[in-house]
Amino acid sequence: MADRSLRGMRLGSQSLQSEEGVEFSPRKKVTYRTAEGTTFEVTFAAEADVPETWESPKTGQEGRLVDEAGELVQSETAEAKAPRTHWDMLLERRTRAELEELLQERLEYLRARKGQHKIGA
Repeated sequence: MADRSLRGMRLGSQSLQSEEGVEFSPRKKVTYRTAEGTTFEVTFAAEADVPETWESPKTGQEGRLVDEAGELVQSETAEAKAPRTHWDMLLERRTRAELEELLQERLEYLRARKGQHKIGA
């Protein structure tokens, strides 16, 4: 008998919980504009840092943040520092001459090891 009462219900399509007594966190809507000129809104938590760019959920194009006056928000970030490479970090700790010496030692070690495997095979 219980099976019959469930036949008319669509499982997974509706929540059985009520939103009564639920307090939502404060939110804000911001607008983004794509290069084509189309706009879309994204909802963020009120205290969230809003990114300057966001991908449109409909078109997948990147949109830039628009202020209340409808103007594109200018980037506040100053010229970003180039990311440090592994080579840059090595040069901070050792001189080029030291690195060349280490390279030679490692190459000699690897060549000697390779030669040992050929002899034993």
